[in-house]
Amino acid sequence: MTKLVPRQPETSPAVYDPAILAVLSAMEQAAEEHLDAIRPENTKRGYANDWALWGEFHDWLAERTGHQLPLTAVTKGTLVGFVVWLDTVKLAAPASIDRRITGVTVTARQPPYSVEVPKAATVAARQALKPLKLDPDRIARGRGKAPAATPEQLRQMYAAAPAGLAGLRDRALWLMAFGIAGRSAEVSALRVDGIKHVGDGLDVHVPSVKQRPPRDVVVAYGKNPDTCPVRAWLTWKAAAGLTSGPAFRPVNVHGHLGTEGLSPSGCQEIISRSAERAGVAVRLTGHSMRAGFITTSRKAGKREEKIRAQSGHAANSPVFWGYIQEADRWVDAASDDIGL
Repeated sequence: MTKLVPRQPETSPAVYDPAILAVLSAMEQAAEEHLDAIRPENTKRGYANDWALWGEFHDWLAERTGHQLPLTAVTKGTLVGFVVWLDTVKLAAPASIDRRITGVTVTARQPPYSVEVPKAATVAARQALKPLKLDPDRIARGRGKAPAATPEQLRQMYAAAPAGLAGLRDRALWLMAFGIAGRSAEVSALRVDGIKHVGDGLDVHVPSVKQRPPRDVVVAYGKNPDTCPVRAWLTWKAAAGLTSGPAFRPVNVHGHLGTEGLSPSGCQEIISRSAERAGVAVRLTGHSMRAGFITTSRKAGKREEKIRAQSGHAANSPVFWGYIQEADRWVDAASDDIGL
């Protein structure tokens, strides 16, 4: 019978000599670099977005508590709070929340943060998420094509916008998003010095985001003051005293203007929240402004190449042509005026 070897006591690195500790440290660093090198770029971008949302959650929390917690405060309380915030404020789907938990914890554990995230924190976060995964309405969030915003809905949103600086910002943001046929990330990236007031309206430089090429577009004055992106932008710019930097920024509950730009998800949240406040029958998202511009412009008889130049779609984009087909559904409809 084989004699069992008695278990040896675990040796702590503290008893190692400095040379061994240096080797262990170098191998730890090499392991982190190797794992980062083999991680797909899409995953890295996803983790970066998750961490940006984590920062946005901390800012939201600070506005309500009066205390700014460090991003390294990844605890049971903050992680569960993050889940609830994503669910109730961001209206995120459970699957998206699950991915966000992973992105935040992985990023926190890596340099430069190197946080020891307690297992109890991640377990509690997923316990909070569990009932959300059983709710059909929550599961359906984010599915399907974003509804296209209409000028009538924009007027509803204008009428329901709050007073003060935040309301001026909100109006300018969604009308600018509509006017440039912009993605939320593009609206987030707009700079004050990239928006020039000219005789006929605005010359707008839309920066490159997510490796898409930049573009320069024109936004004309609207006939209706309630849906004119030019007037809305000039009013917001003057009220906020903007001369440079991000075009759209946070405004806290006391009406104080932030210095950093709104995140893409922050821009999207403003649009969704504004539509909900106005009683718009469908849930508008950040992409609704982009879809709405394309379909509205097409219905007004604008040429495809002009619309594509504004939206930045490729000539063979199936998404773009899907919008065009939607706009053209009732143009010379096959069932119209056939003697019925």
